[in-house]
Amino acid sequence: MKKVESEAISSIIDKSMIITGEITFKGKARIDGTINGNIEGEHLILSETGKVNGDINVTSFNCYGILEGNVTANLLTARKNCSIHGKLEATSLTVEPGASIQGEIRAAAKDSAPVSKPQDPPVKINAK
Repeated sequence: MKKVESEAISSIIDKSMIITGEITFKGKARIDGTINGNIEGEHLILSETGKVNGDINVTSFNCYGILEGNVTANLLTARKNCSIHGKLEATSLTVEPGASIQGEIRAAAKDSAPVSKPQDPPVKINAK
């Protein structure tokens, strides 16, 4: 994780930009603007001014902004004042006090069996 934090950001979506469509990237990217579409890549930072309406599938996701969609990530961090509305699936999940999450959460080790039995309903969390 320390390598990711020290890695330079290779792509930035400026806060004045609104993009509609699918985005795929390598390396580390930061979104300050608005994305209407799905995102797939490695290390994503959604800043305080950033907003995504779509699904995210990345290696690591640091959320400071607003997400309306589902997330699949190895490492997911919901920072204070962020807002996530959707299903979250992560190997490692960190939620800071003040983060708003509404939806289903599934956090489990990479090689472990599913957290719940098939007959169990998914856990729903509405935290503020």
